[in-house]
Amino acid sequence: MLPREHTYRPAWWVPGAHAQTLWGKFARRTPRLPTRLERWPTPDGDFVEVLRLDSEPTSPRLFLLHGLEGSVHSHYVGGLLQMAQMRGWGADMLLFRSCGTEPNRAARFYHSGETGDVAFAIDRVLQEFPDVSVVLCGVSLGGNVLLKLLGERGDTLSDRIRAAAAISVPFDLERGSRHISKGFSRVYERHFLRTLRRKARAKLQRFPGLFDLDALLRARTLYEFDDVVTGPVHGFRGAHDYYTRSSSIRFIGRIRRPTLLLSATDDPFLPSDILADVGEISRTNRFITTEFTKGGGHVGFVGGTPWRPVYYAERRVGEFLSEHISRVPVEHEPRSVHARSSR
Repeated sequence: MLPREHTYRPAWWVPGAHAQTLWGKFARRTPRLPTRLERWPTPDGDFVEVLRLDSEPTSPRLFLLHGLEGSVHSHYVGGLLQMAQMRGWGADMLLFRSCGTEPNRAARFYHSGETGDVAFAIDRVLQEFPDVSVVLCGVSLGGNVLLKLLGERGDTLSDRIRAAAAISVPFDLERGSRHISKGFSRVYERHFLRTLRRKARAKLQRFPGLFDLDALLRARTLYEFDDVVTGPVHGFRGAHDYYTRSSSIRFIGRIRRPTLLLSATDDPFLPSDILADVGEISRTNRFITTEFTKGGGHVGFVGGTPWRPVYYAERRVGEFLSEHISRVPVEHEPRSVHARSSR
Protein backbone atom coordinates (compact mmCIF):
# COMPACT_ATOMS: atom_id res chain seq x y z
CA MET A 1 0.00 0.00 0.00
CA LEU A 2 1.16 3.54 -0.63
CA PRO A 3 2.57 5.49 2.32
CA ARG A 4 0.29 7.86 4.17
CA GLU A 5 1.82 11.21 4.98
CA HIS A 6 0.92 14.45 6.72
CA THR A 7 -1.73 12.78 8.88
CA TYR A 8 0.00 13.91 12.08
CA ARG A 9 0.71 17.48 13.14
CA PRO A 10 3.32 17.81 15.90
CA ALA A 11 2.27 19.94 18.85
CA TRP A 12 3.73 23.43 18.62
CA TRP A 13 4.27 23.39 22.36
CA VAL A 14 6.42 20.22 22.20
CA PRO A 15 8.92 21.40 19.59
CA GLY A 16 11.54 19.17 18.03
CA ALA A 17 12.42 15.49 18.06
CA HIS A 18 13.96 15.38 21.54
CA ALA A 19 11.08 17.20 23.25
CA GLN A 20 8.66 14.83 21.55
CA THR A 21 10.72 11.84 22.65
CA LEU A 22 11.04 12.93 26.28
CA TRP A 23 7.56 14.38 26.80
CA GLY A 24 5.84 11.10 27.58
CA LYS A 25 8.40 10.01 30.16
CA PHE A 26 8.51 13.27 32.09
CA ALA A 27 5.17 14.99 31.54
CA ARG A 28 2.47 12.53 30.60
CA ARG A 29 -0.02 11.39 33.20
CA THR A 30 -0.39 7.64 33.53
CA PRO A 31 -4.00 6.46 33.31
CA ARG A 32 -5.32 4.24 36.07
CA LEU A 33 -6.39 0.94 34.60
CA PRO A 34 -7.57 -2.35 36.20
CA THR A 35 -4.52 -4.33 35.12
CA ARG A 36 -2.95 -7.35 36.81
CA LEU A 37 0.30 -9.28 36.46
CA GLU A 38 0.54 -13.00 35.82
CA ARG A 39 3.65 -15.18 35.82
CA TRP A 40 3.84 -17.87 33.17
CA PRO A 41 6.42 -20.68 33.33
CA THR A 42 8.33 -21.09 30.07
CA PRO A 43 9.32 -24.39 28.41
CA ASP A 44 13.00 -23.89 29.36
CA GLY A 45 12.29 -23.75 33.09
CA ASP A 46 12.31 -19.95 33.36
CA PHE A 47 9.32 -17.59 33.48
CA VAL A 48 7.87 -14.51 31.86
CA GLU A 49 5.40 -12.01 33.28
CA VAL A 50 2.36 -10.73 31.42
CA LEU A 51 0.42 -7.55 32.19
CA ARG A 52 -3.26 -8.22 31.57
CA LEU A 53 -6.31 -6.03 31.01
CA ASP A 54 -9.57 -7.95 31.27
CA SER A 55 -12.63 -7.53 29.07
CA GLU A 56 -15.60 -9.58 27.95
CA PRO A 57 -14.45 -13.12 27.08
CA THR A 58 -15.59 -12.71 23.46
CA SER A 59 -13.97 -9.31 22.90
CA PRO A 60 -10.89 -8.87 20.69
CA ARG A 61 -7.53 -8.72 22.42
CA LEU A 62 -4.48 -6.54 21.89
CA PHE A 63 -1.11 -8.24 22.38
CA LEU A 64 1.60 -5.67 23.18
CA LEU A 65 5.41 -5.68 23.20
CA HIS A 66 7.40 -2.92 24.93
CA GLY A 67 10.71 -1.33 24.00
CA LEU A 68 14.29 -1.60 25.24
CA GLU A 69 14.31 -1.63 29.06
CA GLY A 70 10.59 -0.92 29.03
CA SER A 71 8.22 -1.92 31.82
CA VAL A 72 4.64 -1.68 33.00
CA HIS A 73 5.42 1.98 33.78
CA SER A 74 6.46 3.00 30.25
CA HIS A 75 4.30 5.95 29.18
CA TYR A 76 3.12 4.36 25.93
CA VAL A 77 1.97 1.22 27.76
CA GLY A 78 -0.73 3.10 29.64
CA GLY A 79 -1.78 4.92 26.49
CA LEU A 80 -2.10 1.81 24.35
CA LEU A 81 -3.88 -0.16 27.06
CA GLN A 82 -6.29 2.73 27.59
CA MET A 83 -6.94 2.76 23.84
CA ALA A 84 -7.77 -0.95 24.01
CA GLN A 85 -10.07 -0.46 26.98
CA MET A 86 -11.95 2.38 25.26
CA ARG A 87 -12.57 0.07 22.29
CA GLY A 88 -13.81 -2.71 24.54
CA TRP A 89 -10.79 -4.93 23.94
CA GLY A 90 -8.81 -6.98 26.39
CA ALA A 91 -5.02 -6.73 26.34
CA ASP A 92 -1.90 -8.67 27.23
CA MET A 93 1.62 -7.23 27.37
CA LEU A 94 4.58 -9.59 27.50
CA LEU A 95 7.33 -8.32 29.79
CA PHE A 96 10.62 -9.42 28.28
CA ARG A 97 12.84 -11.49 30.56
CA SER A 98 14.54 -9.27 33.18
CA CYS A 99 12.00 -6.45 32.65
CA GLY A 100 9.44 -7.70 35.15
CA THR A 101 9.20 -7.53 38.92
CA GLU A 102 12.32 -9.65 39.51
CA PRO A 103 15.24 -11.04 37.50
CA ASN A 104 14.59 -14.11 35.40
CA ARG A 105 16.27 -17.37 36.39
CA ALA A 106 17.98 -18.51 33.16
CA ALA A 107 21.46 -17.54 31.97
CA ARG A 108 20.03 -15.19 29.35
CA PHE A 109 18.12 -11.93 28.95
CA TYR A 110 16.04 -10.70 26.03
CA HIS A 111 17.12 -9.11 22.77
CA SER A 112 15.83 -7.46 19.59
CA GLY A 113 15.54 -10.69 17.63
CA GLU A 114 14.29 -13.15 20.26
CA THR A 115 10.88 -14.32 19.07
CA GLY A 116 10.45 -17.56 21.02
CA ASP A 117 8.86 -16.01 24.13
CA VAL A 118 6.54 -13.92 21.97
CA ALA A 119 5.32 -16.96 20.04
CA PHE A 120 4.86 -18.87 23.31
CA ALA A 121 2.80 -16.05 24.86
CA ILE A 122 0.65 -15.48 21.77
CA ASP A 123 -0.12 -19.21 21.64
CA ARG A 124 -1.26 -19.13 25.25
CA VAL A 125 -3.56 -16.16 24.61
CA LEU A 126 -5.06 -17.91 21.57
CA GLN A 127 -5.67 -21.06 23.60
CA GLU A 128 -7.18 -19.16 26.52
CA PHE A 129 -9.54 -17.21 24.25
CA PRO A 130 -10.40 -19.67 21.45
CA ASP A 131 -13.14 -17.55 19.83
CA VAL A 132 -11.64 -14.06 19.66
CA SER A 133 -9.60 -12.04 17.21
CA VAL A 134 -6.12 -10.92 18.27
CA VAL A 135 -4.18 -7.89 17.06
CA LEU A 136 -0.53 -7.19 17.75
CA CYS A 137 1.47 -4.05 18.52
CA GLY A 138 5.17 -3.58 19.18
CA VAL A 139 6.98 -0.44 20.26
CA SER A 140 10.62 0.31 19.38
CA LEU A 141 12.62 -2.87 20.19
CA GLY A 142 9.31 -4.67 20.67
CA GLY A 143 8.32 -3.56 17.19
CA ASN A 144 11.49 -5.06 15.76
CA VAL A 145 10.77 -8.36 17.52
CA LEU A 146 7.18 -8.32 16.30
CA LEU A 147 8.07 -7.65 12.66
CA LYS A 148 10.72 -10.36 12.73
CA LEU A 149 8.18 -12.85 14.10
CA LEU A 150 5.62 -11.89 11.46
CA GLY A 151 8.21 -12.33 8.71
CA GLU A 152 9.46 -15.62 10.10
CA ARG A 153 5.99 -17.13 10.36
CA GLY A 154 4.46 -15.66 7.19
CA ASP A 155 1.30 -17.60 6.30
CA THR A 156 1.67 -20.03 9.20
CA LEU A 157 0.29 -17.60 11.78
CA SER A 158 -3.11 -18.31 13.26
CA ASP A 159 -5.92 -16.93 11.09
CA ARG A 160 -7.25 -15.24 14.24
CA ILE A 161 -4.27 -12.89 14.27
CA ARG A 162 -5.86 -10.15 12.20
CA ALA A 163 -3.33 -7.31 11.97
CA ALA A 164 -0.30 -5.69 13.55
CA ALA A 165 1.22 -2.28 14.14
CA ALA A 166 4.81 -1.32 14.92
CA ILE A 167 5.76 2.09 16.35
CA SER A 168 9.22 3.71 16.05
CA VAL A 169 11.01 0.52 15.05
CA PRO A 170 14.82 0.68 14.60
CA PHE A 171 14.57 -1.73 11.57
CA ASP A 172 18.37 -1.86 11.00
CA LEU A 173 19.94 -2.49 14.39
CA GLU A 174 23.53 -1.81 13.43
CA ARG A 175 22.84 1.55 11.81
CA GLY A 176 20.59 2.47 14.72
CA SER A 177 23.22 1.48 17.27
CA ARG A 178 25.85 3.61 15.53
CA HIS A 179 23.46 6.57 15.27
CA ILE A 180 22.43 6.65 18.93
CA SER A 181 26.09 7.08 19.91
CA LYS A 182 26.23 10.53 18.30
CA GLY A 183 25.24 13.99 19.48
CA PHE A 184 22.38 14.50 21.91
CA SER A 185 21.20 10.93 21.29
CA ARG A 186 24.03 9.84 23.59
CA VAL A 187 21.71 10.88 26.43
CA TYR A 188 19.37 8.03 25.54
CA GLU A 189 22.25 5.61 25.10
CA ARG A 190 23.65 6.37 28.56
CA HIS A 191 20.18 5.90 30.05
CA PHE A 192 19.88 2.41 28.55
CA LEU A 193 23.43 1.45 29.46
CA ARG A 194 22.91 2.23 33.15
CA THR A 195 20.22 -0.40 33.60
CA LEU A 196 21.69 -2.88 31.12
CA ARG A 197 25.07 -2.87 32.89
CA ARG A 198 23.43 -3.31 36.28
CA LYS A 199 21.42 -6.30 35.06
CA ALA A 200 24.46 -7.81 33.33
CA ARG A 201 26.64 -7.62 36.45
CA ALA A 202 23.89 -9.22 38.55
CA LYS A 203 23.54 -12.00 36.00
CA LEU A 204 27.29 -12.59 35.98
CA GLN A 205 27.28 -13.03 39.75
CA ARG A 206 24.77 -15.86 39.35
CA PHE A 207 26.50 -17.35 36.30
CA PRO A 208 30.28 -16.81 36.56
CA GLY A 209 32.03 -16.91 33.20
CA LEU A 210 28.88 -16.06 31.23
CA PHE A 211 30.78 -13.18 29.58
CA ASP A 212 33.92 -11.09 30.10
CA LEU A 213 33.46 -8.70 33.04
CA ASP A 214 36.46 -6.55 32.09
CA ALA A 215 35.04 -6.12 28.59
CA LEU A 216 31.68 -5.08 30.09
CA LEU A 217 33.38 -2.46 32.26
CA ARG A 218 35.12 -1.05 29.19
CA ALA A 219 31.91 -0.86 27.14
CA ARG A 220 30.85 2.74 26.60
CA THR A 221 28.29 2.32 23.79
CA LEU A 222 25.34 0.06 23.08
CA TYR A 223 27.33 -1.49 20.24
CA GLU A 224 30.15 -2.39 22.64
CA PHE A 225 27.67 -3.74 25.20
CA ASP A 226 25.98 -5.91 22.58
CA ASP A 227 29.38 -7.06 21.35
CA VAL A 228 30.48 -8.36 24.76
CA VAL A 229 27.17 -9.27 26.44
CA THR A 230 24.02 -9.52 24.30
CA GLY A 231 25.70 -11.25 21.38
CA PRO A 232 27.78 -13.90 23.19
CA VAL A 233 25.13 -14.67 25.82
CA HIS A 234 22.53 -15.40 23.15
CA GLY A 235 24.65 -17.42 20.75
CA PHE A 236 25.85 -14.74 18.34
CA ARG A 237 29.47 -14.13 17.36
CA GLY A 238 29.23 -10.52 18.46
CA ALA A 239 27.27 -7.34 17.85
CA HIS A 240 27.55 -7.40 14.06
CA ASP A 241 26.29 -10.98 13.83
CA TYR A 242 23.49 -10.23 16.31
CA TYR A 243 22.38 -7.11 14.45
CA THR A 244 22.56 -8.74 11.02
CA ARG A 245 20.48 -11.76 12.01
CA SER A 246 17.97 -9.85 14.14
CA SER A 247 17.18 -6.68 12.16
CA SER A 248 13.54 -6.62 11.08
CA ILE A 249 14.38 -4.94 7.77
CA ARG A 250 15.36 -8.44 6.56
CA PHE A 251 11.90 -9.85 7.40
CA ILE A 252 9.28 -7.22 6.50
CA GLY A 253 9.09 -8.38 2.90
CA ARG A 254 7.71 -11.73 4.10
CA ILE A 255 4.95 -10.38 6.36
CA ARG A 256 1.50 -11.75 5.50
CA ARG A 257 -0.79 -9.85 7.84
CA PRO A 258 -1.96 -6.24 7.44
CA THR A 259 0.75 -4.29 9.27
CA LEU A 260 1.15 -0.58 9.99
CA LEU A 261 4.68 0.83 10.26
CA LEU A 262 4.47 4.18 12.07
CA SER A 263 7.71 6.14 12.44
CA ALA A 264 8.96 9.72 12.40
CA THR A 265 11.70 10.87 10.05
CA ASP A 266 13.23 12.87 12.93
CA ASP A 267 13.43 9.84 15.26
CA PRO A 268 16.68 10.43 17.22
CA PHE A 269 17.25 6.69 17.57
CA LEU A 270 18.00 6.05 13.90
CA PRO A 271 19.13 7.78 10.70
CA SER A 272 16.24 8.73 8.44
CA ASP A 273 17.69 6.89 5.44
CA ILE A 274 16.68 3.64 7.13
CA LEU A 275 13.05 4.65 6.61
CA ALA A 276 13.72 5.27 2.94
CA ASP A 277 15.05 1.72 2.63
CA VAL A 278 12.07 0.33 4.54
CA GLY A 279 9.73 2.25 2.25
CA GLU A 280 11.31 0.68 -0.83
CA ILE A 281 10.91 -2.82 0.56
CA SER A 282 7.35 -2.15 1.74
CA ARG A 283 6.21 -1.06 -1.69
CA THR A 284 6.58 -4.66 -2.86
CA ASN A 285 4.43 -6.04 -0.03
CA ARG A 286 0.70 -5.31 -0.23
CA PHE A 287 0.27 -6.19 3.45
CA ILE A 288 2.38 -3.25 4.65
CA THR A 289 1.12 0.28 5.26
CA THR A 290 3.93 2.78 5.93
CA GLU A 291 3.27 6.07 7.66
CA PHE A 292 6.47 8.03 8.11
CA THR A 293 5.68 11.45 9.57
CA LYS A 294 7.84 14.57 9.40
CA GLY A 295 7.87 14.96 13.18
CA GLY A 296 7.15 13.00 16.32
CA GLY A 297 10.53 11.87 17.62
CA HIS A 298 10.83 8.40 19.11
CA VAL A 299 7.49 7.08 20.40
CA GLY A 300 6.37 10.68 20.81
CA PHE A 301 3.75 11.79 18.28
CA VAL A 302 2.29 14.40 20.64
CA GLY A 303 -0.34 16.67 19.11
CA GLY A 304 -3.33 18.72 20.17
CA THR A 305 -3.14 21.60 22.64
CA PRO A 306 -1.45 21.99 26.05
CA TRP A 307 -4.88 21.69 27.64
CA ARG A 308 -5.94 18.70 25.58
CA PRO A 309 -2.96 16.75 24.26
CA VAL A 310 -3.50 14.10 21.62
CA TYR A 311 -1.26 11.06 21.38
CA TYR A 312 -1.43 10.27 17.72
CA ALA A 313 0.38 6.92 17.71
CA GLU A 314 -2.10 5.07 19.88
CA ARG A 315 -5.08 6.68 18.15
CA ARG A 316 -3.77 5.74 14.70
CA VAL A 317 -2.84 2.23 15.82
CA GLY A 318 -6.31 1.76 17.29
CA GLU A 319 -7.97 2.88 14.05
CA PHE A 320 -5.79 0.63 11.90
CA LEU A 321 -6.18 -2.48 14.02
CA SER A 322 -9.91 -1.96 14.50
CA GLU A 323 -10.44 -1.67 10.77
CA HIS A 324 -8.87 -5.08 10.17
CA ILE A 325 -10.57 -6.79 13.11
CA SER A 326 -13.96 -6.07 11.57
CA ARG A 327 -13.04 -7.21 8.07
CA VAL A 328 -12.24 -10.87 8.59
CA PRO A 329 -14.50 -13.62 10.03
CA VAL A 330 -13.22 -15.53 13.04
CA GLU A 331 -12.01 -19.10 12.59
CA HIS A 332 -11.97 -21.35 15.61
CA GLU A 333 -8.94 -23.58 15.03
CA PRO A 334 -5.73 -21.54 15.31
CA ARG A 335 -2.44 -22.71 13.88
CA SER A 336 0.34 -22.56 16.46
CA VAL A 337 2.84 -19.72 16.23
CA HIS A 338 5.18 -21.29 18.77
CA ALA A 339 8.69 -22.13 17.65
CA ARG A 340 12.13 -22.38 19.14
CA SER A 341 13.74 -19.18 20.37
CA SER A 342 15.56 -17.35 17.59
CA ARG A 343 19.24 -17.17 18.45
